[in-house]
Amino acid sequence: MPVTTDFQIPREEHPFAQYIRILGKGKTGSRSFSRAEAHTAFGMLLRGEADAMQVGAFLMLLRVKEETGEELAGFVDACRTEMTAPPAGLSADLDWPSYAGKRAQHPWYLLAATLIAQAGYRVFLHGGDGHTQGRLYTEQAMQSLGLPVADSWKQVSSQLDRDSISYLPIRRFCAPLSQLMLLRPLLGLRSPVNTLSRMFNPLQASASIHSIFHPAYAELHHAADKLLGQPRSLVFKGDSGEVEIKPQAKTRLMLLQGQQESELLLPRTVADKVAAVDQPSVAPLQALWRGAQHDPYGRDATLATTAAALLAVGFADSLAPCQAHATELWNNRDKERF
Repeated sequence: MPVTTDFQIPREEHPFAQYIRILGKGKTGSRSFSRAEAHTAFGMLLRGEADAMQVGAFLMLLRVKEETGEELAGFVDACRTEMTAPPAGLSADLDWPSYAGKRAQHPWYLLAATLIAQAGYRVFLHGGDGHTQGRLYTEQAMQSLGLPVADSWKQVSSQLDRDSISYLPIRRFCAPLSQLMLLRPLLGLRSPVNTLSRMFNPLQASASIHSIFHPAYAELHHAADKLLGQPRSLVFKGDSGEVEIKPQAKTRLMLLQGQQESELLLPRTVADKVAAVDQPSVAPLQALWRGAQHDPYGRDATLATTAAALLAVGFADSLAPCQAHATELWNNRDKERF
């Protein structure tokens, strides 16, 4: 049966076509964007100035080519230009992007974020709508725990002032980017949108913490952060793509301070392979927090992630004092919180 379409051949070249051409002219003719070109092109996408076919072509050509630090910085520039701007004076100490969702383990990172907030740091989390079946996403998990989920910058401000922690879905402050992220089931692949969302840092917090799926992406994240003038950031391969240390594996923590990069190694604390859970849930988090259940994996994941976050915000430049403080925060936690 023939495929029918309402597509009509345009009489003139579309303004966005030049950016497709830059990416798609083959091995010798194509090139990467400058930061300014990336800003302009991605701004057109966010404003809906590109045709739907151009959007898919653009994202997949970038995926095949692989994005550069300059391109990611330009994309972030565009997102910050086009987003709903936060009110003047709204700030956070730690930017915590959370877009992957948990599949094999429970979302222990939320206990770590709570401990960092308990320590007096203003923790701003942001994430996308769930697009993969079987995963537990941050918005749903935080709501189940009674942690603050906002629907506006105004609410973020009040939550950070009151609780030192707040989550705002990306659809609330940059809906076009949220829609681009939801194209994954249609395109069948992740796109650069999944990378740049982790670098968005919409409040431009002085510290940020990123999880990556592949260690090779750490260099790319740092390259973009340097161009964006990010004072301090920490990148590591987290569980399921979330900012959560896996206790059953050694973890390379890639730290950026200004323009200086360094690497620290967090040793594994769980010797045996850990089986995947049947369904990620917040109930085990509540039981562990209250002291009603002993869960060595959950406790180690929480403490290690807390230590990594303390390193990110600059509590110390080495792991030992961060680990000691994480344990102190855990021992002094408010067990009635959850």
